[in-house]
Amino acid sequence: MVYAIKLHIEGKVQGVNYRYSAMQQAISLQLCGWVKNNADGTVSAHVEGPKEIVELFITWCKQGPSDAQVLHVEIENAEPENFSEFKIIR
Repeated sequence: MVYAIKLHIEGKVQGVNYRYSAMQQAISLQLCGWVKNNADGTVSAHVEGPKEIVELFITWCKQGPSDAQVLHVEIENAEPENFSEFKIIR
């Protein structure tokens, strides 16, 4: 069964390669979905895959890449959309 979540990441998460690093992490974990910057300086993501693997991705998101300063990650359950890849939405 596919587990799906939406993430809302706050802090210094734009201009620090957060989206690209998140995409690389998701691809390495064989997860599907997307990540995008928001106008308010936050980052959002929709992630799908096995629950235990999605939880590894959440753990990574709370840290982010080395230049990021993640202050808060909001997590909510989502409906699977059956994505076939993980990509950056611009």
